[in-house]
Amino acid sequence: MDPDPSGEPSPEGRHHLGVDAGGTSTRAVVLTPDGRCLGHGRAGSGNPISSGPAHAGDSLHRAVSAALVAAGLSGATVVSTSVAMAGGSSVTDDSEAGAAIHGAVARAGVTTPVTMEQDLLALYFSGSPDPDGHSLVAGTGAAAVRVEGGEVVATCDGLGWLLGDDGSGFWIGQQVARAVGAALDGRSPDTALTALLLTALEVTDGPSDDHASAAAATVPGGHQHEGPLHELVKRLYALPPVHLARFAPLAFEAADTGDAVAADIVERAGRALATTLGAVLRPEAGPHPVVLGGSVLVAQPAPRTAVRASLVAAGHTGEVIVVPDGLVGAAVLSLRRAGLAVDRSVFETVTTTLAALR
Repeated sequence: MDPDPSGEPSPEGRHHLGVDAGGTSTRAVVLTPDGRCLGHGRAGSGNPISSGPAHAGDSLHRAVSAALVAAGLSGATVVSTSVAMAGGSSVTDDSEAGAAIHGAVARAGVTTPVTMEQDLLALYFSGSPDPDGHSLVAGTGAAAVRVEGGEVVATCDGLGWLLGDDGSGFWIGQQVARAVGAALDGRSPDTALTALLLTALEVTDGPSDDHASAAAATVPGGHQHEGPLHELVKRLYALPPVHLARFAPLAFEAADTGDAVAADIVERAGRALATTLGAVLRPEAGPHPVVLGGSVLVAQPAPRTAVRASLVAAGHTGEVIVVPDGLVGAAVLSLRRAGLAVDRSVFETVTTTLAALR
């Protein structure tokens, strides 16, 4: 077919780009208007808040370029681009983060404007094409949204490690660290978490049975500077706060062995996530789907079970769907932003063809 004299790609040559830029990895997919995914790319962290705009931009560029190469396409054929990330809807074009994102996509040869999307909206559309529903994420952070007419209309939590993110990986990791500190200085019962955390931090001194001695090796400002508690404090305070999320799996590991302290942390995390979702839930509006995502809910049965139980108690009768990430939803949003209808058939095409590329 002859090219369009306007310079625009012909309908057969128009493609769409969806990007899920997370704190751990960035994923990109190129697809056709009918939802067939043609190329997939992956790179490192694409979150400009946690990794910095320059690093995030580099990851975005590499993921998009890889997706285009895998599809055998030029970026010039892309007519719509949606980039989903935490806080995405608040990223402005003239901000440092916005400039890095737009520049990264442009360097890959994509010249169409970039639409920034909320990660929770992409997460929702990764599980369902229905325009109304809810999603809950619990990864490093935690938040829930209600979606109506294809847009977010209500949000709960997502306030960051200082003010919220209750039940998140950070929150659980912080509870682990606090429990171990309290056990080492005698404020709380012994816990299997102590050995697990000291090992994870490569603290070679094992837990002391003498709580008085351990208490002397205390937080900054203490009199003695030796022992496992001092090493624990020194190493934890050297980490950026959000890095406490890496210790969340220890709570589930210890809880599985019957450790009461760890089991309490896991139980409280589940209750917190249920509360967050409950704040945006409207079961009376109909049996709309609830989409769950993030490492805490995807990998760990206990908090997922707690959330499901809370939905039943609230009278929710809709489907509960667990998704690994927001890439399907980013692709769906790219189609929707181009004015294309995404029905169940198109959604299933996106889901199945992307799964074949991963």
